[in-house]
Amino acid sequence: MPEQYSFDLAARPALGRGDFFVAPANATAVATVEGWRDWPSGKLVLVGPPASGKTHLAHVWAALTGAAILPARELADADLPALAAGAVAVEDAETVAGDDTAERALFHLHNLAQAEARPLLLTAAAPPRQWPLTLPDLASRMQATATVALEPPDDALLTAVLVKHMAERQIAIAPEVLSYAIQRMDRSFAAAAALATALNRAAITARRDDVTKPMVRAALDRLDADRA
Repeated sequence: MPEQYSFDLAARPALGRGDFFVAPANATAVATVEGWRDWPSGKLVLVGPPASGKTHLAHVWAALTGAAILPARELADADLPALAAGAVAVEDAETVAGDDTAERALFHLHNLAQAEARPLLLTAAAPPRQWPLTLPDLASRMQATATVALEPPDDALLTAVLVKHMAERQIAIAPEVLSYAIQRMDRSFAAAAALATALNRAAITARRDDVTKPMVRAALDRLDADRA
């Protein structure tokens, strides 16, 4: 039975390894994260768009390594030596850019982790060369870090994402309705999350535990209108 892959979710996220659906779009990233003992210099940047699964993979990795996980915005107030005493994952690492205190905190955490030979995982929406870092030493260290990307979803992965979003909201979606949605929605993880949220709202309003093609059509029309 193929394993399942999960993504960043707004409602009761399931972050275990068994919740992953592995498809060509994410197989390399999953294998690389799980193969953390082979990371060059013990560090990796995991890149992907919003809702692509970066947080889920960080939690899977933390389960494997006992790592602490924290958002980059909390680094400035963190006990960096304590963090560097074990494996550590920093989420949304690119958000330190332009904040001198945060950049220096990430720089020191990186150096401490390297000195202690502790693995470091960073997640980001873009590769380090695109981060507008102002601290040259941090920029050079980040750009020297191995990077792996979560690619845009194919139909199989997008289907799995939408099914899981709906299941976590306890809303049923029949195969023909699911196919209807996949053929018409935007091809992105974020679009799947937005559609699931809209369908959940529609189901609650209609007092249903499933969704219909007209509900999907109306939800997609509303999402299109919101973007206009």
